[in-house]
Amino acid sequence: MRTSATLASDAPIVALCLFVLSQIPAWFEQFLHVASGIFVISLAFGAYKAWKSFDPVLLTVEPGNQKSLLNASLVNLLSPGPYLFWSLITGPILLAGWRESPAFGISFLLGFYAAFTSSLISIIVVFGVMRQLGPAFNRALIGISALALFCFGLYQLWLGLF
Repeated sequence: MRTSATLASDAPIVALCLFVLSQIPAWFEQFLHVASGIFVISLAFGAYKAWKSFDPVLLTVEPGNQKSLLNASLVNLLSPGPYLFWSLITGPILLAGWRESPAFGISFLLGFYAAFTSSLISIIVVFGVMRQLGPAFNRALIGISALALFCFGLYQLWLGLF
């Protein structure tokens, strides 16, 4: 799901960052941190509720739905990471390649997303294998995910407020 969300939401992020490359004011970066923190904490709360009400009998794998794709896309759109990454690191490389030859810019972009997507697919496979370790292990992973999301949300809030 994260791969689809990234591919779905990165195009506007890349376009925006290339247009306003290095023009992002500090207050906007802080706003993105706060918005991301609030949203990630809400996701942590959902994961906590799933951990608390975990029922191994009901443990089934459902195909991703539009809501989970929307949530993952919102995380990507609200997180300052992609904006900073494309503004400060990848955007200048892409523009430099494009200025030398549009083929270089396009090759860089395609190579980047091929490597990124391959990495995410590998992570999905690893977690799919881990699922086979049983319901107690799955519940523990949900709890760890809730805690990690909560901590990351607090970190984002801290970056935006201090």
